[in-house]
This record gives sequence, C-alpha cells and structure tokens, in this order.
Amino acid sequence: MLLEQINQPEDLKRLSLPELETLASEIRQFLIEKLSVTGGHLSSNLGVVELTIALHTLFHSPYDKLLFDVGHQAYVHKILTGRKDKFDTLRKYKGLCGFIKRSESEHDVWEAGHSSTSLSAAMGMALARDLKGEHNKVIAIIGDGAITGGMALEAMNHIGHEKKNIMVILNDNEMSIAPNVGALHNYLSKIRSDRHYLKAKEEVEHLLKKIPAIGGTLAKTAEKLKDSLKYFVLNGVWFEELGFTYIGPVDGHNLPVLMDTLKQAEKVNGPVLVHVVSTKGKGYTPAEQDSHSWHGPGPYKIESGQVLKSVGPPMYTEVFGNTLIELGEQDPRVIAVTPAMPGGSGLLKFAKQFPSRMIDVGIAEQHAATLCAGLASEGLKPVFAVYSTFLQRAYDQVVHDICRPKLNVTFAIDRAGFVGPDGETHQGVYDIAFMRNLPNMVLMMPKDERELRNMMQTALEYNDGPIAYRYPRISGTGVNLNEAPKAIPIGTWETVREGDYAAVLAVGPMVQIAEEAAEQLSKEGMNLRVVNARFIKPLDEAYLLQIANDSMPIITMEEGAIQGGFGSAVVEFYAEKGVVGLPVKMMGVPDYFVEHGSVKEQREEVGLTVQNLIAEVKKIMPRKRQRA
Repeated sequence: MLLEQINQPEDLKRLSLPELETLASEIRQFLIEKLSVTGGHLSSNLGVVELTIALHTLFHSPYDKLLFDVGHQAYVHKILTGRKDKFDTLRKYKGLCGFIKRSESEHDVWEAGHSSTSLSAAMGMALARDLKGEHNKVIAIIGDGAITGGMALEAMNHIGHEKKNIMVILNDNEMSIAPNVGALHNYLSKIRSDRHYLKAKEEVEHLLKKIPAIGGTLAKTAEKLKDSLKYFVLNGVWFEELGFTYIGPVDGHNLPVLMDTLKQAEKVNGPVLVHVVSTKGKGYTPAEQDSHSWHGPGPYKIESGQVLKSVGPPMYTEVFGNTLIELGEQDPRVIAVTPAMPGGSGLLKFAKQFPSRMIDVGIAEQHAATLCAGLASEGLKPVFAVYSTFLQRAYDQVVHDICRPKLNVTFAIDRAGFVGPDGETHQGVYDIAFMRNLPNMVLMMPKDERELRNMMQTALEYNDGPIAYRYPRISGTGVNLNEAPKAIPIGTWETVREGDYAAVLAVGPMVQIAEEAAEQLSKEGMNLRVVNARFIKPLDEAYLLQIANDSMPIITMEEGAIQGGFGSAVVEFYAEKGVVGLPVKMMGVPDYFVEHGSVKEQREEVGLTVQNLIAEVKKIMPRKRQRA
C-alpha cells in the first residue's frame, strides 16, 4: 500500500499523479476503518482527502503554514504528517487528539477547536513573516459555515485592505458545480491569475490614463466594462470587492484540476481565495447520504452503517429538547435560538413542530446572544441553546446586552462539565466562573434529568432578568419523567441525605458521586450530609449560615474550574459574613486544561471520584469526630 510509504509530507512529492489518486482512496478506507472503532469526525474528513493531499504535495509544511480553521477536518493532515500509526488511540485518554494540537506535531501550526479563527491567525503569521523578511506561504483552510462567522469577516476585511500574500482555501461542501459554469470559471481563473496577464492589464490602464483629455475617461470605461463582465460571469465578486483574487469554484475531488488551480493561486500577488467544492462523507455512502448524522459518530458497523449506541436513560440534551416542546406548547412566547447546532442542542424536533419559533443564526454566537436580547426586549422568552465552550465567544454580549439591561433571556448551557473525547477545546468547565460574577444573573444546575425539567419551568416563569441552567453531555440517571415540570424557588438548595459529620455541597452530577461516598462512609459510622447545591447563584445563604452555626466541615464539589467557581463563591460568602474557623475544602477542576479521554478518566485525573471524596472527608473532619 502507498499509505505505508507516507511518513512525512515530503514523501508525497515522489509520487505520480495516479499514485496520489490511489493514495486518496487508501486514506478514505483507512479513515472509515479506524473511525468505525474509535468514533470521531468522519464526514468532514472524507470530504477533504484530495485537498489535503494537494496542499501537502505542493507546499512545504511546516515552513509553509497550513492553518485548518476547524480541527475536526484535519485527520488527513495528521495521517500525512507522521501520525497514522496512532489512530487507534484517536480521542482516547493520552492518545491522539481529535483536533489540531501544537504540542503534538510541528506541522500543527494553529490550534482550532472553535471555528472562524484561521483567517485572523493567518494575517498575524503573514505580518510576522513580512516583518522578519521571510518568504513562506501562509494558507488558511476554512469551511463555508465558518467563513460566515463575524471574526472571519473581520479578518477578511483586514487582509483585503493590507493586500498581504495569503491564500484562503474556502472548502464549500454544501454546493454542486454546474459543468458549464465550472469550465468557464476554470478558464477565467487561469487568465486572471496569470502574472503576464495581470502585468499587461496594469500597463494598459497606466497608458490609458496618460492620454491627454480622454485617457481618464477611457480608463474608467474600461474598468466599468471589466466589472460588468465580472459580475456577469463570476460568483466571487464579493470576495473581489474585499480585495481578494477569486479562483473557482473547483471540484475538490478532482486531484489534477485541484493541484493545477492551487499552482495558479500560488502565482497571485496579494490575497487570493480558492473556492473548493467538496462532498462531506465522500466515499462512504451512509455519510454522503446523511453528512449531518455522520459529522461525529461513535463507533459503527462499516457494512451497514449502523452506529453503535449504548442503551440506557436519555441524554440530558434529549430531555432538554423534549421538554422545550412542552413549554413551547403552553407558552407561544418561547423561541429557541442556536448558533449552528440545532442537532447537537436537541432542537430538531422543536424546529419541526415550531418552525417559525426556531432560529438558527449559523456560527455567530455574539449575534445569537444579542438577538435574544432583542427578542426579550419585545416581551418574548428566548431560549439560547448553546454549548458551554461556545458561550465563551459571546461573553461581551451576555454582559452588556443581556445582564446590564436585565432582559429575560434563558441560557440552556449544554456540554457543561467534562465533554470526553472532544477534550480541552470543548470542556465546559469555565462557565460557572464567568457567569456567576455577572449582576442580575441566576445560574442553576440539576442533579438529574427530572430536575432539569423543573429548572426549565423555573426559567419560563422567571421574569426578573437572565437565567441559566447548565447540563452535562451524559445520559441521565433514569428517573421518572412523567410528571409535569414544576418551578423551584429561586436560590434554594435541597438536602438529599442527612448527616452531621461533614457536609458535601455538590453541583450537578457530583451529587450522585457524593451520595455514593456517603453510603460507603456510613458503613464506617460516619454520617455525611449531601446537599444538592442546585443554585450556584444566588447561593442558599440561609442554608450556609445554618451549616456554619452547626460548625460542620464543608466540601464543595463541582465539575468546573475551582478558581472563581462555586466553591469560591461559598468561601467568599463566609468571608463576607465574617465566619472564621470553618474548614472548607474545594474540589473541582485545577488550573490547567484537561485533555481528551472519557468523562470517567477526566474525573479521575482531577480527583472528582467517590474514593477521593472519601479521602477528603476523612482529612477535613475534626479528629475528635473521627475517634468517636
């Protein structure tokens, strides 16, 4: 097999064009086989096989900088840069990362878990290159969804203005090319990227302007004629108006044409955009027919395309989606808003039942947040369904446009806590710290899926500003969901297990861990109180003061950052009230980025386990109680 001979990008340069095409087929089969075991981002990577081969064949990574805008389209890049033997460990604990990772390879020059960042980074690298007097290529590969993100548009505006030598590859996997239009574009692309043609055009314009009296008019007329023809035949006028030379569209699976086009683009002086049209899931029928479902599947059977799913309670995301339909049926003010994640956020059923009340803004979290503010200002009840990691991108809007004017926006924060195989770029462990310090914000987390339903009802009935409930990327506990959701009094906690030795104030899934620890400690005669600290803000101050009056040692437990988190809030409260001498131990996520693996492994790494909690309880309890 040719793939066995490829260990570094330079190995590609020895292969003929037919051999490169054979290699593309081998890589597709490799991906289909490996991901059937590990799971991962399949359809997006099958769609960029030829493009990635062409880039690594024509350019010289890492001297030339290849920036993948979203890391989940970079598996082929990893295969070609010496990591194919590690694919059995993909997204596993201490194994190959599912995204681009600078510490993993010198060829990973830009880390991307969130989209729309590559163009800004490319501009920075191009500026650095020119300031240092170097001559390497800077090439950003960005998708048709990501290029609509506000950050990408800001970068394009800057790149076009500065006229830096940057190549942007627009990987468009939602369009098809009509053959006649494609042929015309290919022809025009060759002309417009030819240096001799560009030089001749500049010289003609210069000569026309030198003709006395009529030269300027002739030049303007020629320019108008050129623009008219361009608008008539080209899709890429908008990019041209931003200062880019537009080339394409080109078939992203026709390797000879693709490589020829990239060679033309390399000749262009200034920013150039190559429009590549590809098919997500290319080469694997189930993924081609349903690229959405096959975006990031778990393990699957290759022959049938059956994804192997575990049987058990529904995921929290599913419970959220079903409950939102119930709330939407009882209140027409409920509007669902999502930034390009209707499926991942569990909103597809809601969209089908209430199409006019489902708003997908694309990859635009900032816009989504302020759009919700606008809806709320007109008396509606927008529910912003967003992953914790993506909510980070809208922080200014949350602060300025929602909290400050105290608007009734509900935040449904999915993937809160550890996210497993997606790892450090997607961990939802920071939203407690950056949300709880905001005035007017209410922040909750349920101990189980029934309580999530109750919190959703709470948010619907709440009319005193923004309110958020966060929930994890795991299955529920299997509780009965047949009861209608009921509102919870704001700022109240729940004792789920009585005890007087020490109190564990647990948030979300940590309640279950605390209950298991309490059960084991009870066999040793230690009665541990377990508290469901479901309101992270406001705290249940009366409960905290009662614990202090009882002189009961406290352990806070959260699947979130310790610094600025729930435990910090408890310590701050006691400091403010002048409570001294009360032992408080904070358990949570330490001050570093936790990498990919299973949620269980991630919890074990940071000590959020039953056994570690038991050990901490024994450390924090007064010795006299341990001897009793």
